[in-house]
Amino acid sequence: MKRKFYYLPVVFMAFILSVAWQGAQAQFGSGTNWAKDGYRYYKTFEGGIAEFDVRDANKKTVIATAQDLTPAGQKPISIRRFKITDDGKKILINTNTKRVWRYDTRGDYWVYDVAAKSLKQLGKGKPESSLMFAKFSPDASKVAYVSGHNVYVEDLATNTIKALTTDGTDRLINGTFDWVYEEEFDCRDGFRWSPDGKSIAYWQIDARKIKNYLMLNTTDSMVYSYVVPVEYPTAGQDPSSCKIGVVDIATAQTKWLNIPGDNVQHYIPRMEYTSNPDEIILQQLNRAQNESKLYVAKVSSNTAKVIYNETDKAWINAKEEATGWDWLNKGKEFVWASEKDGWNHLYRIGLDGKQKLITKGNYDVMSVSLIDEPSGFIYFIASPDNPNQAYLYRVKLSGGKAERLTPADQSGTHGYAISPNGTMAMHNFSNSNTPYQSETISLPDHKHLTGNAIKPVTDAKNPVEFFTVKTSEGVDIKGWVKKPNNFDPTKKYPVVFYVYGEPASQTAKDVYGAGHNGMYTGDMAADGYVYISMDNRGAPAPRGREWRKAIYKNIGVLNIRDQALAAKEILKWNYIDSSRVAVWGWSGGGSSTLNLMFQYPEIYKTGIAVAAVGYQLTYDNIYQERYMGVPTDDAGREPFIKGSPITNAKNLQGNLLYIHGTGDDNVHYNNAELLINELIKYNKQFQLMSYPNRTHSISEGPGTGLHLRTLYTKYLKEHCPPGGR
Repeated sequence: MKRKFYYLPVVFMAFILSVAWQGAQAQFGSGTNWAKDGYRYYKTFEGGIAEFDVRDANKKTVIATAQDLTPAGQKPISIRRFKITDDGKKILINTNTKRVWRYDTRGDYWVYDVAAKSLKQLGKGKPESSLMFAKFSPDASKVAYVSGHNVYVEDLATNTIKALTTDGTDRLINGTFDWVYEEEFDCRDGFRWSPDGKSIAYWQIDARKIKNYLMLNTTDSMVYSYVVPVEYPTAGQDPSSCKIGVVDIATAQTKWLNIPGDNVQHYIPRMEYTSNPDEIILQQLNRAQNESKLYVAKVSSNTAKVIYNETDKAWINAKEEATGWDWLNKGKEFVWASEKDGWNHLYRIGLDGKQKLITKGNYDVMSVSLIDEPSGFIYFIASPDNPNQAYLYRVKLSGGKAERLTPADQSGTHGYAISPNGTMAMHNFSNSNTPYQSETISLPDHKHLTGNAIKPVTDAKNPVEFFTVKTSEGVDIKGWVKKPNNFDPTKKYPVVFYVYGEPASQTAKDVYGAGHNGMYTGDMAADGYVYISMDNRGAPAPRGREWRKAIYKNIGVLNIRDQALAAKEILKWNYIDSSRVAVWGWSGGGSSTLNLMFQYPEIYKTGIAVAAVGYQLTYDNIYQERYMGVPTDDAGREPFIKGSPITNAKNLQGNLLYIHGTGDDNVHYNNAELLINELIKYNKQFQLMSYPNRTHSISEGPGTGLHLRTLYTKYLKEHCPPGGR
């Protein structure tokens, strides 16, 4: 459930999406594309594409100008994404993109031949902006893509287009995914070229038995409304059937892999070829997502064997990256992350099933940045001493003690896009008082090369402060606080808590944007508010498995208690006015806001909840069942109901503003109406703002953002007045 990104400060969101604590080798995207040698990289330049060298800031070679990328009689192509072949001879360009739910994964594709200076469009005859996930074949003689839920391959020499599947529909989906696979497993690109380029492996999702949630569009036609159906399996409903097919490029015939286990009661969130074109490796999760099996399937004999099996009393995550596999030893081994020893650590797993621990100790590996096998190291992000921050480490592939590479005087959050040879990196940094900075560095010495050298701010006025409070249950809760400007410790100030609280997001990070409320029109600190955010148990902080998974079957209960008990400790601070306490959040944070208002009305006097899940059984099965179990009977449904805001809505005492978009395909508007009915039933007065036909982001339409922020600010000022007293 990625609903968290919608309410983060805009600059923070952009940083997270661009860095993502990954980047071992820049992927096909709008950002940087590393050349294979690890020194050169490609990026858009003046409407075209140029090659740069991290060793020389003044060195630049234009590969394709804007004029080169202008089709005859048309405007220049607006480059959204591009990919260059390893030999640098061809460029695949994505343009004219359209959103599919969250991301703009549909569009048009062009291929530019660098030597011939020729430009050709792919998929001629297909609808405009209908191509998805175009990829060169290993020898770059062909490009495969998805259009209209079918997989196609196009020969670049003959311009011949061949349909590799023909049965695709809106509900029988080849080469991409349904709503819930995309949202909860980050699955979008649903096919893979074989290493020899002779076949393609692809997912087929059968959503024909999934019930539609019917959204009602009452605005776009101006007169008559119309229904917008979304295939949406809620908690307790069977998911779509999923299987893997391997289609022969020459014959367009598909062989379906015989993977043990029911296709409906199991998920396949990850799949790739091994180095052998006859072998496919995949991760299979059971419906409850507490058992993970890695299969190696042999295509020719259509057999599959388990090489790695893991279970957990709570849940097991899908492999972090949705594409790619971290191979070692000429494809005989790979790197795999597991929490089985209580911390998220890296292991070497052989195709023969043998295992070896690489990282060891009481810390979590947050993500892998690069596997540099020639040098014998793996680079990764971790923060053993402060779960609000992130730093670069490396460890030998043979295992041992990790070495921190990030300088000790750069306290905060770091991201790295490391070159394929492990000698260079694009380094991003911020902390709560330092705006985002970037530079190129050499590794492993972490020396500055180009760009402005990283310089943390050390003299910020009214800096964000980090704190730890111990609750009455002995739980250490960490958070940040932004005090009012011209703070007077003899006065008492109102406090606003910003919450999320669920396993999809951590809010108390030491990043730029912490302490800033993007929903507030003005400056909260200047107006005299104390602004606080804290991470409860269950937040995905690097504090060990037990911290993260304590929330299992306890969403809406344990996270709410942690937040409330920590708030009680904060109310003991001399400068906090306990009569002016507000809380707000979006999506999962909106749910937490409602639960805090309803379960602890003696603490929270004012709440603003946006796009909240009012009843957990209405949310999608992959997310909700992962963290709450599969609700197959009354006992299984009980935790869902217990933790749902509507269960305790009758306890509302304070001031509540509830906000939701009627066109929300993620957290459906029926959540708002279920909540409204409960509040009406018990004569609980509140304020409601419904944004017609807006999605989960409530961003569409002229004036929407300003209206939302103005509404939020006006309500907060009226019911939780600012200023010291």
